[in-house]
Amino acid sequence: MPHHKSAIKRMKQNEKRRMRNRARKSRMKTAIRAVEQAMFEKDIEKVQQKLREAVSVIARTAAKGTIHPNKAARKISRLTRRVNRFLAEQQAA
Repeated sequence: MPHHKSAIKRMKQNEKRRMRNRARKSRMKTAIRAVEQAMFEKDIEKVQQKLREAVSVIARTAAKGTIHPNKAARKISRLTRRVNRFLAEQQAA
């Protein structure tokens, strides 16, 4: 445990930030899972709506500094590619 006043404050700040970042990451992962679940259910409208929501959540997570902007771009890109591939398969079938 810290002994200095500044170290005690720093510890409290770090814990608050850790919990905040954890909640944001969890929300982001949940949004991504929602897209995957919609693809599993083969519901095209739901997939498109969930993708828009997930992209928004991922971008917001990066904007807040919880994840690196490049990581957000990579996640958005890969998720969009998967959805586009899914939509192409659905139209072909």
